[in-house]
Amino acid sequence: MKIAVCGKGGCGKSTVTSLLAKALARRGKEILVIDSDESNYGLHRQLGMKLPRDFTDYFGGKQNVLNDMTLSKFTHQFFEKTWTIDDIPEDYYSLKDGVKLMSSGKIHQANEGCSCAMGTVMTQFIQNLRLTEDQFALMDMEAGIEHFKKIGELSESIQKPFYYVFNKVTKENQEMMYEAVWNSSRVAVSLGADPGIMGEGLMGKELSEKPDAIENLTEFLLSI
Repeated sequence: MKIAVCGKGGCGKSTVTSLLAKALARRGKEILVIDSDESNYGLHRQLGMKLPRDFTDYFGGKQNVLNDMTLSKFTHQFFEKTWTIDDIPEDYYSLKDGVKLMSSGKIHQANEGCSCAMGTVMTQFIQNLRLTEDQFALMDMEAGIEHFKKIGELSESIQKPFYYVFNKVTKENQEMMYEAVWNSSRVAVSLGADPGIMGEGLMGKELSEKPDAIENLTEFLLSI
């Protein structure tokens, strides 16, 4: 199963991705986490891992990738065959407790230019990635569409299943969240505003909590 975790900046994409990856791994699943947010350096810390080398380096680096794309009018194919999780070169992932982490690339210095090279490589990688029944790929996406209803409409238009995960839920904001979504029957779980999780996130520590909502989300995904 390939799962894209999307949403606005600060909503908790990396937190949900990390907690879900750990929960699936505890159940014996093989997990690939794909860090697709070039400006956020928090995901690997929440997983307790070292940030792996940029995957664009495998294709010569960001500038070479961009040159190939430009020369081919953005039709260049970086993958000639399908890949599996085991095909990922050792230099381009970190591994801990059954979770493998790879990164599309990060902004390392000022004036690097657009991030389209990293996005193109990772998009093609995901399209060519083949998973077995016990393998999951979790994509922590860059901050994107903020509107609950628009996410639902776009997902349905391309016939892809989607579910909402409410995060930082309190008694005061829960009703508002349910009213804001496009289809409330698509709410998978509600994750409360957990001080422990928030504290570890702020300190850049590995997440150690095992919230019931994430356990429920894990079981739900396994049942699909």
